[in-house]
Amino acid sequence: MPADVTETQDPQDLLNNFRTRYNNIIQETKEMQQKIRENETTALKLMGAIETLEYLHPPDEEEPEETTEE
Repeated sequence: MPADVTETQDPQDLLNNFRTRYNNIIQETKEMQQKIRENETTALKLMGAIETLEYLHPPDEEEPEETTEE
């Protein structure tokens, strides 16, 4: 920004606006971090359930294809 351009907004208003935006971003980040932790917990539980089901009811193994050599 050129040096000859002056601000049209009061510095105190700018400061208050920046602080409000900063606090909103911090709060949003905390909420996203909490959601990530919840998703990770749910994913681990689902992974455990999948592994348990696969252990108790293993998928049918595919028979290897026979190859003939000529």
